[in-house]
Amino acid sequence: MTGRPVKRSLTLKGHRTSVSLEDTFWSAFLTLTAEKGKKINGFAAEIDAARGDIGLASAIRTVVLTDLQGKLKQQI
Repeated sequence: MTGRPVKRSLTLKGHRTSVSLEDTFWSAFLTLTAEKGKKINGFAAEIDAARGDIGLASAIRTVVLTDLQGKLKQQI
């Protein structure tokens, strides 16, 4: 596992793009996508549409972190 971001390819609205994410965030994003029963590109497109003026990678990290924080609160 590396701490450096790695470029990952996605298709958003029919256009290829890439997002640079660390392995840990990419893995958590894939897990969250599966838990929600969504496809990677579709979920990324939802995040893209709601992200406002922040970058897509930051928006994905935020979604992943927010989900994990919610799961931790449920355990307390």
